[in-house]
Amino acid sequence: MIRKRVLAHGEVQGVGFRYHATAQARHLGLVGYCRNRPDGTVELEIEGREASVSRMLRWLETGPRYAVVTALDVSDIAATGARDFQITD
Repeated sequence: MIRKRVLAHGEVQGVGFRYHATAQARHLGLVGYCRNRPDGTVELEIEGREASVSRMLRWLETGPRYAVVTALDVSDIAATGARDFQITD
Protein backbone atom coordinates (compact mmCIF):
# COMPACT_ATOMS: atom_id res chain seq x y z
CA MET A 1 0.00 0.00 0.00
CA ILE A 2 1.14 3.49 -0.80
CA ARG A 3 -0.23 6.91 0.18
CA LYS A 4 0.07 10.23 -1.65
CA ARG A 5 -0.80 13.77 -0.65
CA VAL A 6 -2.15 15.76 -3.59
CA LEU A 7 -2.91 19.46 -3.94
CA ALA A 8 -5.13 20.18 -6.93
CA HIS A 9 -4.84 23.74 -8.29
CA GLY A 10 -7.17 25.59 -10.64
CA GLU A 11 -10.94 25.88 -10.67
CA VAL A 12 -11.48 23.00 -8.28
CA GLN A 13 -13.86 24.42 -5.67
CA GLY A 14 -17.57 24.85 -6.25
CA VAL A 15 -17.61 22.42 -9.18
CA GLY A 16 -18.32 19.10 -7.45
CA PHE A 17 -14.65 18.17 -7.34
CA ARG A 18 -14.68 16.63 -3.84
CA TYR A 19 -17.90 14.69 -4.46
CA HIS A 20 -16.66 13.21 -7.74
CA ALA A 21 -13.16 12.55 -6.37
CA THR A 22 -14.71 10.64 -3.46
CA ALA A 23 -16.83 8.54 -5.83
CA GLN A 24 -13.80 7.81 -8.05
CA ALA A 25 -11.58 6.91 -5.09
CA ARG A 26 -14.18 4.54 -3.67
CA HIS A 27 -14.67 2.98 -7.12
CA LEU A 28 -10.92 2.30 -7.23
CA GLY A 29 -10.88 0.86 -3.70
CA LEU A 30 -8.85 3.72 -2.26
CA VAL A 31 -9.00 5.20 1.22
CA GLY A 32 -8.15 8.68 2.48
CA TYR A 33 -9.84 12.04 2.30
CA CYS A 34 -10.32 15.24 0.36
CA ARG A 35 -11.04 18.76 1.55
CA ASN A 36 -11.18 22.34 0.35
CA ARG A 37 -8.37 24.59 1.50
CA PRO A 38 -8.68 28.33 2.15
CA ASP A 39 -6.25 29.09 -0.71
CA GLY A 40 -8.68 27.66 -3.31
CA THR A 41 -6.96 24.30 -3.77
CA VAL A 42 -8.34 20.87 -2.92
CA GLU A 43 -6.15 18.65 -0.75
CA LEU A 44 -6.40 14.89 -1.05
CA GLU A 45 -4.68 11.97 0.58
CA ILE A 46 -5.12 8.75 -1.36
CA GLU A 47 -4.00 5.33 -0.19
CA GLY A 48 -4.17 1.93 -1.78
CA ARG A 49 -2.48 -0.31 -4.28
CA GLU A 50 0.01 1.42 -6.54
CA ALA A 51 -1.99 0.75 -9.72
CA SER A 52 -5.16 2.21 -8.21
CA VAL A 53 -3.34 5.27 -6.86
CA SER A 54 -1.84 5.82 -10.33
CA ARG A 55 -5.28 5.61 -11.94
CA MET A 56 -6.63 8.13 -9.42
CA LEU A 57 -3.76 10.52 -10.12
CA ARG A 58 -4.54 10.32 -13.85
CA TRP A 59 -8.21 11.07 -13.12
CA LEU A 60 -7.23 14.04 -10.94
CA GLU A 61 -5.32 15.60 -13.84
CA THR A 62 -8.67 16.65 -15.32
CA GLY A 63 -11.16 15.98 -12.52
CA PRO A 64 -14.91 16.20 -13.05
CA ARG A 65 -16.65 17.89 -15.95
CA TYR A 66 -16.73 21.51 -14.70
CA ALA A 67 -13.32 21.55 -13.03
CA VAL A 68 -10.24 23.11 -14.61
CA VAL A 69 -7.17 21.51 -13.07
CA THR A 70 -4.06 23.57 -13.79
CA ALA A 71 -1.55 21.65 -11.64
CA LEU A 72 -1.18 18.79 -9.19
CA ASP A 73 1.42 18.82 -6.44
CA VAL A 74 2.01 15.19 -5.42
CA SER A 75 4.15 13.91 -2.55
CA ASP A 76 4.70 10.52 -0.94
CA ILE A 77 3.59 10.10 2.67
CA ALA A 78 3.35 7.15 5.03
CA ALA A 79 0.33 4.84 4.71
CA THR A 80 -2.08 5.07 7.65
CA GLY A 81 -4.32 2.05 7.14
CA ALA A 82 -7.46 4.21 6.93
CA ARG A 83 -10.71 2.36 6.27
CA ASP A 84 -12.70 4.67 3.98
CA PHE A 85 -12.47 7.67 1.69
CA GLN A 86 -14.32 10.72 2.91
CA ILE A 87 -14.79 14.44 2.52
CA THR A 88 -13.49 16.34 5.55
CA ASP A 89 -13.56 19.99 6.59
